Amino acid sequence: MIQTRQKTTAPTYDILRAERQPLTSIFVPNNVAVIGATDRVGSVGRTILWNLLSNPFGGTIFPVNPKRHSVLEIPAYPNIKAIPEPIDLAIIVISAPMVPNVVRDCVAVSIKGAIAQRNGCSIIISARFKEIGPEGIELEHQIMTAARGKMGIIGPNCLGVMIPHSGLNATFASTIANPGNVGFISQSGAFCTAVLDWSFSENVGFSALISIGSMLDVDWGDLIYYLGDDPRTKSIVIYMESIGNARSFLSAAREVGLTKPIIVIKAGKAEATAQAAASHTDSLTGSDEVLNAAFRRCGVLRVNRISELFDMAEVMAKQPRIPKVSKLTIITNAGRLGVIATDAMIADGGELAPLAEETVTQMNEFLSTHWSHSNPIDILGDATPERYHKTLEVAVKDPS
Repeated sequence: MIQTRQKTTAPTYDILRAERQPLTSIFVPNNVAVIGATDRVGSVGRTILWNLLSNPFGGTIFPVNPKRHSVLEIPAYPNIKAIPEPIDLAIIVISAPMVPNVVRDCVAVSIKGAIAQRNGCSIIISARFKEIGPEGIELEHQIMTAARGKMGIIGPNCLGVMIPHSGLNATFASTIANPGNVGFISQSGAFCTAVLDWSFSENVGFSALISIGSMLDVDWGDLIYYLGDDPRTKSIVIYMESIGNARSFLSAAREVGLTKPIIVIKAGKAEATAQAAASHTDSLTGSDEVLNAAFRRCGVLRVNRISELFDMAEVMAKQPRIPKVSKLTIITNAGRLGVIATDAMIADGGELAPLAEETVTQMNEFLSTHWSHSNPIDILGDATPERYHKTLEVAVKDPS
């Protein structure tokens, strides 16, 4: 085992939350067992172990490998039953046919932590389950039978979990994200790494990056509720291929969405893309019209392009406060561009805020007589930075 450096600055709130949050043993573990840890360069088991070592999260790490006495110079154990301490989180990185027996062992030693009424938690990184057909479906059935409702599972076929604020990198991504206030959940591990790469160039940080994979057990609702209770998470961004338990998702989104914006990009709108998504994680995408109606009803914002998802994630990460209404003011130095922006805004459900009489009066004092005198506020083509600054100062005080 190896004890990583303890975090002396961790807030007491983490301890209090750990006592009541059902997923805390995944996201705030005191110790982690890596089942399938190995020295083999380029392997997932080695990468995950190295990531846990390289980004100290304040907990203990136990490699599990029946063929090795040590991995990366850390004493290894032949199985999870041989570990002398209670384990919060097991990360399973072994071939799919071996997973049910390992899950059975995890349940037998009552891995510490809880999810609902369950005794333990695990992340199954391994792939080749239901996405390969009947054989994989049977393996998943065996896993859930072995878990017996006593162990919460993220995955299988996932990248893992990353909590930048604590330093936990339980993934096989090459770099940990910057800490921030966006909680990101994705069914695609590749999409997680793409978002991670983008975040560094745009200086966007995350409270959590969660690769949910095939959602054998822990689902959207579980994770939305967790991030909804997390004080570091200000907004939730989701890449979705299948909705899974629709009731769980909609119930959580309706409740959490009242205080934190939830943004979703949903793959599989057309029949061809729905089939592609199904081949990835055996997803059932459902009727797109029904999903749109459900999203609107529970306040979820749906975007249709990856660029829009990134844009919204960046806005949410850097916005000091989230608007409570859909009325907006547009300031421009080109009238035609103001019209284009207005068209786009109205198409997405926004509306122009009417300018108060006192706002117009104040702007008359420093703007040319030919300014638009309405919203969009056209301050004309010769606008200087100072004119923009003064206009913005007045506009943000408008009661509309």
